[in-house]
Amino acid sequence: MTKFTVNDRPVQYRMDPDTPLLWALRDASNLTGTKYGCGTGDCGACTVDIDGEAIRSCQVTIAQTEGRFVTTVEALSPDRSNPVQQAWVAENLPQCGFCMPGMIMAAAVLLKRNSDPTDADIDAAITNLCRCGTYPRIREAMKRAARIQRGEEQVTAAPPPGITPQDAARVVPALRVP
Repeated sequence: MTKFTVNDRPVQYRMDPDTPLLWALRDASNLTGTKYGCGTGDCGACTVDIDGEAIRSCQVTIAQTEGRFVTTVEALSPDRSNPVQQAWVAENLPQCGFCMPGMIMAAAVLLKRNSDPTDADIDAAITNLCRCGTYPRIREAMKRAARIQRGEEQVTAAPPPGITPQDAARVVPALRVP
């Protein structure tokens, strides 16, 4: 049995230890914000934060995650107030949206380490692929998110969801506290 923490909750997976983290998150925990894109670690749609590092969850097994802290896009903020989420919406970034959770996670990890990233910092940290080609807007959204995080700008682009985490947990059993 593999034990680690997902979104500040201890979890135990009774799965083969070689199971990619991506599938444990999606199939066992119903955290479907982490997307399956390529399965080879190239696209970044499955990016999560593991101990403060942006990791492609299709490339790490649950055994390799033992004892670590995993954060998915669902846990960035329950009310969509995270600066990256706000900036993404304010910059009209999402198109098809498939790659966005992975990009948002890579961006959030970057902003934890660097509150004023340059274009080169952004390019180095966000290597995710986007078939819609939103890369110029990603840079602008990252710069805006940094300003929001530093308190230099405020936006109210993304309204809070129409459901509380507690109500969601009643609807989705995998979200209940053990």
